[in-house]
Amino acid sequence: MPSLRAWLDGARPRTLPAAVAPVLAGTGAAALEQSASAGRALLAAGVALALQVAVNFANDYSDGVRGTDDVRVGPTRLTASGAVAPAAVKRAAMLSFAVAAVFGVALCAVSGQWWLLAVGAVCVAAAWFYTGGRRPYGYAGLGEVSVFVFFGLVATLGTTYTQAGRITAPAVLAACGIGFLACALLMVNNIRDIPTDREAGKFTLAVRVGETWARRGYAAFLALGVLGPVLIAFWAPLALLLMIAVIPVVVLSGRVLGGATGRDLILVLRDTGFLELAVGLGVLVTLLV
Repeated sequence: MPSLRAWLDGARPRTLPAAVAPVLAGTGAAALEQSASAGRALLAAGVALALQVAVNFANDYSDGVRGTDDVRVGPTRLTASGAVAPAAVKRAAMLSFAVAAVFGVALCAVSGQWWLLAVGAVCVAAAWFYTGGRRPYGYAGLGEVSVFVFFGLVATLGTTYTQAGRITAPAVLAACGIGFLACALLMVNNIRDIPTDREAGKFTLAVRVGETWARRGYAAFLALGVLGPVLIAFWAPLALLLMIAVIPVVVLSGRVLGGATGRDLILVLRDTGFLELAVGLGVLVTLLV
């Protein structure tokens, strides 16, 4: 019987800021329109968190049965390690998708935007086929595109739309910023796994461009991630305070460009998640004020 700690590790808590940050930023953009709703924000957070956990379990299952995770530098995976039966991990993923669907239906009900159910269905399909199915697109180097679209644009703009009833320019800037930070989170994770992914036939963007350009790409994603939110200052001058995020961007970029490897990159992954969460919170606070 796997322990609770094993399941919690399988949910990969270091990735959860990528789910919360877009909801915070999207709610901030709605606040700028005097339309922020704590209730709808909580429902959106429920959708995002459940989807993120579902993605993590789905990846654990799909990569595990393919043998991609047989040799790892990072945290042990449930399926690959044999700690949990593959069928149980798959059920956990399906249950998480179901929880996301429940929150999604509730959000559509209170906002009256039932057409967003179709968007939710696309999100679930994208989450599963990232590493699942016969031709997972995550193995073709499209992971960063996916997280930018779904954990940047869709999550942030969807949050704003269900509260304000429209999409604004500040919301788009916030969504792009959060999306690029999510790309940085995925990139640093994949830099760590370049050798094992290449051997397993998983051609992530980091594998395709090579380690040097992957590290440069990480730094670029961080810089773009801060630029979008700062540009919101054209509508809300207080957003200029978000320029303080340049400090951790420089520190993290220096660590990665300086050649951090193995477990050192796990710490960078954690700190990148904290940065994304901090930027999302910063957008919320500055736009509320």
